[in-house]
Amino acid sequence: MIERHPFWQLLLARMREFAREPEVLFWVFGFPILLAVGLGIAFRNKPAERVAVGVLESPGCESLLKKLQSAEGFDVERVPPDAAAARLRLGKVALIVVAGDPPEYRFDPTRPDSLLARGRVDDVLQKAAGRADVYVARETTVSDPGARYIDFLIPGLLGMNIMSGGMWGVGYAIVDMRSRRLLKRLIATPMRRSHFLGALMTSRVLLVFAEMLLLLFFGWLVFDMRLQGSLASVALLSTLGAFVFAGLGLLVGSRAKKVESVSGLMNLVMLPMFVFSGVFFSSDRFPAAIQPAVKALPLTALNDALRAVILEGEGLGTQLPRIGILCAWGLVSFVLASRLFRWN
Repeated sequence: MIERHPFWQLLLARMREFAREPEVLFWVFGFPILLAVGLGIAFRNKPAERVAVGVLESPGCESLLKKLQSAEGFDVERVPPDAAAARLRLGKVALIVVAGDPPEYRFDPTRPDSLLARGRVDDVLQKAAGRADVYVARETTVSDPGARYIDFLIPGLLGMNIMSGGMWGVGYAIVDMRSRRLLKRLIATPMRRSHFLGALMTSRVLLVFAEMLLLLFFGWLVFDMRLQGSLASVALLSTLGAFVFAGLGLLVGSRAKKVESVSGLMNLVMLPMFVFSGVFFSSDRFPAAIQPAVKALPLTALNDALRAVILEGEGLGTQLPRIGILCAWGLVSFVLASRLFRWN
């Protein structure tokens, strides 16, 4: 009978474990939604930020104050000489302007807000001194769905969740059962290793479909995010990603005996991908010298492929190189894990 097959019994047991653990359901479904809400609000479309500028109390400062106060986008304050350094150091102002011919700018070049303030203040003062622009450029602001930060973020969150769920849902689960001597008990039952591992893998794939649909629906409902490509393509990429990271989780947990050990190994594997694989910002920002290594990471390939389909409407045919990278990682992981795996 099909319902008595070891694979289906193991799969059913695994799904019941998820349903009985509310904290697991929160981290699988709730946490990505909360992260999307928080970052979506933080990086929502809003007016340009005002620049905090301090004008040092000195002869001629009144003229500078009037010029900057009459310009848009500045919060200008008069700063006593003995407080100027502290206000700049503590971030109360982004720039200190000292009256003179020419004026002096005091700022920290490593702070983006200070560089922005320096450029905008200099532009205002140069125009006030008589500089004439050669031309006035036309400006077109872009805030359409697909061009916003939240549109970039949600595919990255989907990829991150697939990675975290695959690694923890398989690798950690195996070590947890090994540490509680459950694997030894399972050896005595009429099942094969393939039944056990296949049930773990399938449970992850089933959860991935739910995660994918929930996150995409949430993005559409709350942020008007539009799926440009095929939902089937996104589902296939998500399924492939689930298998790949389940394989990595299986490899990491193939011999570890303590949950503390596997937790450290999981973080060692996942942390570089959290940083380099473009979850929260584009991986293209890293130096060209390390780009080959960055592009070879499985999460980079998955995130890039998901964004190409979701945001650009690309088909799977255009993503074959990235799919090849994922398949290579999955194949190598499973081959190594099958040889290294221990029941005790």
